[in-house]
Amino acid sequence: MARIVVFDVGNVLISWDPHAPYRAHFPDEAAIAAFLEEIGFYAWNLENDRGRPWDQAVAELSAEFPHRAELIALAHREWASTVTGPIAGTVEILRRLKAAGVPVYAITNFSPEKWRESVARFDFLREGFLDVVVSGDEKLVKPDLRIYETLLKRNGLKAEDCVFIDDSLPNVEGARAAGMKAIHFQNPEALARELQALGFAAAAA
Repeated sequence: MARIVVFDVGNVLISWDPHAPYRAHFPDEAAIAAFLEEIGFYAWNLENDRGRPWDQAVAELSAEFPHRAELIALAHREWASTVTGPIAGTVEILRRLKAAGVPVYAITNFSPEKWRESVARFDFLREGFLDVVVSGDEKLVKPDLRIYETLLKRNGLKAEDCVFIDDSLPNVEGARAAGMKAIHFQNPEALARELQALGFAAAAA
């Protein structure tokens, strides 16, 4: 039976909305989505999560799309606006598990510089985990099998003892390939039920 819980962070513990910096610059959500697709935002952002410095990333993408340079710069300059706040129900589950003595860890796709900003902003990211594997520090991103193995090896954990939680199905499948149990996060209420079913009674209010 699993006895360790491993959290993803973005859209599990904190809400991430990449549209946020652009709402003042486009008429609607569809226009923002079209812009992000035009510049290849999500693949570009993943390389930042892999550890590429943001200043370098903005310079490279602006050179490719010079007519979009100012909008691209907003992704960096106003990045804090993309993190709209904690997902309160999941944060409560984290705190209940920790209070009950359950070992809790995290694996997150995050750029090192933006991770530091987030840790400074949210106390539960500073205090909640025994260890956090940050993709940008490791130069590995989920669902690469090696990022899950980094957590296990660094902390002397057995995969079968861990349940991993992520909002991305490919990342969930990556954890399962590493030998962990895994939950595809939908909302805090469903998460509490699924954790209870795995034997974590403290997940319930």
